[in-house]
Amino acid sequence: MGSSPSKPLKSTSTQQQQNAESEKRPRVSETTAAFSALSMSTPTSANGSISLQNVTSWEADITQDPKARLARTVLSHTDIRDALVSRKAIVTTTHTFNHEIDFKTGPITNQRSSGRCWLFATTNVLRYEVMKKLKLKEFQLSQSYLFFWDKLNKSNYYLELMIENADLPVDDRVINHLSGDLISDGGQWDMAVNLLETYGVVPQSVYPESFHSSSSSPLNSLLKTRLREDALILRKLTVDMKAAGLSAETAVSAARAEKEKLMKEIYTIMTAALGVPPLPNATFPWEYYDENGKFGTWSGTPLEYYKTFAAKAYPAKDSFSLINDPRNDYSQLITINKLGNIWGGRPVLYVNTDIEIMKATVVKMVKANVPVFFGCDVGQSSERNLGLMDTTLFQYEDTFDITLGLTKTQRLEINESAMTHAMVISGVHLDANGNPIRYKVENSWGDAPGNKGYFVMTDDWFNEFVYQVVVPKSLAPKDLVAVFEGGNAKVLPPWDPMGTLA
Repeated sequence: MGSSPSKPLKSTSTQQQQNAESEKRPRVSETTAAFSALSMSTPTSANGSISLQNVTSWEADITQDPKARLARTVLSHTDIRDALVSRKAIVTTTHTFNHEIDFKTGPITNQRSSGRCWLFATTNVLRYEVMKKLKLKEFQLSQSYLFFWDKLNKSNYYLELMIENADLPVDDRVINHLSGDLISDGGQWDMAVNLLETYGVVPQSVYPESFHSSSSSPLNSLLKTRLREDALILRKLTVDMKAAGLSAETAVSAARAEKEKLMKEIYTIMTAALGVPPLPNATFPWEYYDENGKFGTWSGTPLEYYKTFAAKAYPAKDSFSLINDPRNDYSQLITINKLGNIWGGRPVLYVNTDIEIMKATVVKMVKANVPVFFGCDVGQSSERNLGLMDTTLFQYEDTFDITLGLTKTQRLEINESAMTHAMVISGVHLDANGNPIRYKVENSWGDAPGNKGYFVMTDDWFNEFVYQVVVPKSLAPKDLVAVFEGGNAKVLPPWDPMGTLA
């Protein structure tokens, strides 16, 4: 168990919760000020539409503003993001760090045109131990292997949900949501643990990339169409059998027998597009060269490979997710209803905590030479080519005389932000007092963006747009481990932003 208490250095647990509550509720003084600032004059357009008089008035004002005229001259010819990047942010947010994990892996991976970031982050974390043990210069685990078993199981998970909820109307919000992105490329840490514990893992050379693992949209489109049709078949079958007087148990059993026939079709399509993967209990040979060119060989099953080379001190199954969700109470276990990949497997669980605790945990892990799987909203205030994630990166406010002042809570509430991408933290830069200034991030977008594929994330950006870090129990605060192990999770609906798959 971790020895550090789950309290930031400068704030008590009670104060942390009060801070979160104050973010949820606007202060009375702020509300009063907002009302007093409102114009109580009659609107130009009485029916609420945009009138030509509105546009004429706005245009007259803007043409008198030199800054607005300059913006029109410049921004109509270039990407607004490129034109408004802050030079100061580029200069001050450097790719240098005074604490890094003691072993550098390679190569930088590339998920290409797929949403498999969480599988790349997972395998990028796992390969540290493999490469250190075997002294490999470059190495990748097969992301495609985990992708295959995840996609197959998500197909089954969706159909099981359709059988389980066959009594709900087809236009019910639950059915509608579940039938949306029903086999998303994305996932969560607990889903990765399900796959690793059930199927193991293999080197990339044993199950390499295919066109449709690197460009998943065509395959996903076909599978979704077929699965939605299968869902209607199974729903009708289940309802009809219950209406005929059969027990719920008999109806489910019969529906599952039909589902297995339908799943054979899904398997047929997937193996044609992705290739036939090794079975988790089937022996495969693996040959390799170490960093000195020395030949090596290994033979065993995917499950044996995983157990042989997984980190013994910090096994994946003994790690869990800390999240920062200011909408909900801290030191609370959270789960998402009807979210998973392997039916009957480990559920998606988060322990909600203060952002300062999450950052302290990251620093502790880096100092212990443990790479950090984390989830964030990468599209916010970031620049791909520069590899920068900085809240001051774009000068939108100065250019347009606007204020972009949403809090983290408000972004979650109004669908402005969610956990959209998973990466790995492998370094941190601390100031003289031990406070983090910026973080080194290993991405999975190839080696062209950023600093040869590595990104830099500022501490302010972490505060605003990082939602999750995965920590081994032995490095986590003891009280948060107790929350995780205690059960009694608050269940959020399937469409909650915390259910977004990275």
